[in-house]
Amino acid sequence: MKLNTLSGRFAILTLLFVVLAEVFILLPAVANFRLDYFEASLERAQIASLALLASDAAIAADLERELLQNAGVYNVVLRRDDVRQLVLSSPIPGPVAATYDLREVSFWGSIRDALARLADPEPRVIRVIGAPVMGAGQLIEITLSTAPLRQGMIDAGARVLAISALFSILTALLLNLAAQRLILVPMRRVISHMSDFAEAPGDSRAIIRPTARTVELREAETALEIMQTRVTSSLRQRERLANLGEAVAKISHDLRNILTTSQIFADRLEDSADPAVRRAAPKLVNSISRAVNLCETTLAYGKAEEPAPSLSRFSAAGLIAEVVEAESLAAGDAPVEFVTDVAPGLKIRADRDQLYRVLANLARNARQAIEATARPGTVEIGASEDEALWCLRVGDTGPGLPEKARDALFKPFAAGGRKGGTGLGLAIAADLVRGHGGRLELFRSDETGTEFRLYLPRDLQDFAPDR
Repeated sequence: MKLNTLSGRFAILTLLFVVLAEVFILLPAVANFRLDYFEASLERAQIASLALLASDAAIAADLERELLQNAGVYNVVLRRDDVRQLVLSSPIPGPVAATYDLREVSFWGSIRDALARLADPEPRVIRVIGAPVMGAGQLIEITLSTAPLRQGMIDAGARVLAISALFSILTALLLNLAAQRLILVPMRRVISHMSDFAEAPGDSRAIIRPTARTVELREAETALEIMQTRVTSSLRQRERLANLGEAVAKISHDLRNILTTSQIFADRLEDSADPAVRRAAPKLVNSISRAVNLCETTLAYGKAEEPAPSLSRFSAAGLIAEVVEAESLAAGDAPVEFVTDVAPGLKIRADRDQLYRVLANLARNARQAIEATARPGTVEIGASEDEALWCLRVGDTGPGLPEKARDALFKPFAAGGRKGGTGLGLAIAADLVRGHGGRLELFRSDETGTEFRLYLPRDLQDFAPDR
C-alpha cells in the first residue's frame, strides 16, 4: 500500500487514532487498578487487625507475621475514638517514600501517580491512608512495598492493552472496509470514467451515469456527467462545423467563378439604353461584388479566419440606406416599414463591407421576425456617436426573442431565434464586430420588440485586432 494514496493516508490516520484511543483507555485503566489495589490492601489489613482486636490476649509473633503477609503490608494502624493504635507491625525495609490518602483522590492526580510508579522500577515503601469499611474506626493506615503493586499494574495494563488493541484493530479494519466501499470504490469509478473519456471524448458510452448513494459523490458524478455531455456536444458541433466549412469552401469556390461571370455581364448593363436599367446596374454590380468578396473571405476562413478589417471613413447614412433598400426589396409586399435615425453628416471609420454584413444580418432577422407574426411592424436602424464610441442600433417591433435563444445568443447553431434559423448570422456578426475591437449586444427583447446595439471604438487609427 502506497503511503501517498488516499487509502494509505487513511490507514496511517486510522493507526494514529487507534494509538491515541489506546492511550486514553490504558491510562485510566492502570490508575483505577492502582486505586483498587490500595483499597483491597486496606480491606485485608482491616480484617487482619479485627482478628487481633477480637481477642484480648496478645497473639504470637508467627501469627502476626502470617496475618501481615496475607494482607501484603508491613504495618497496620487504626484510629478509633480519636486514638491512633498500631495494631500489627513488622520491620520496614526502608524509609517511607510517599504517603497517599485515598480520601482525597483526583482523576488526574491518580493518573500522574500511576505513571510515576510505573516509571520507577525500584521497590519503595509507601504509606496508604483510607476510611475503614463498616464504620470500624475513623481511619486505617498501612505501609506496604511498591514492588507487587508495580508488577500488578504492568500485568493489568498488558491485559487491557491486548483487549483494547484487538477491538481497535477490528474497528480500524471495519473503517477501512467502509471507506473502501463508500469512498474509494466510487472515486476509482469516477477516475476510470475520466480516463476512458479522455481517450475517446466523442464516445457517448464513456459518459458516466451517476449511481453513488452518497450525496457528495453523487454530486461529483453528476457534475462530471454534465461536463462530459457538454464536451461531447461541443466536439460534435466542432466536427459538424469543420465538415460544413469544407463544404462551404467548395461551394464558395464554384460560386465565386459563377458570380465573376455575372459581374462581367452586369457591368455591360450600365451601357443599356433603358434609363431604369442604367440606374439599377450599379447596385447590381455592388451586390455581386459583395457576393464575390464574401466567397473569397469564406475560402480564406477555411484556412484561417475572417480577414482583419480594412478601415476607411464613410457615411453612416449611406451605408444604412443601402441596407434598408436591400431589405425593403426582400420584404416585397410584407407589412414591414423601415425607419432610419442617423445624422446625414455622421462619418464612421470601419470596414464598410464587414459592417454592411453585420447590419444586413441584424436587419434581416428583424424583418423576418415581423413577417413571422403576419402583422404590420417597424424596423428601425439608427446611429449616433460620443467622444469614445460609435453606436449603431437595429430594433424591431416583433414578438421578441425566445428564452432559449437568449441563453446562447451568439453561438453558432445554438441560438436560432426563429423556426429554421441556424444562429449563424448573429455569430458571424458578433465575430466581425469583435474584429473591430467593438462589441455587439442585445439591448432589450420583450413582447414589444427586440433591439441590438453595436459599439465601435472611435480610436481605430492604430488598431490591430487580436485574433
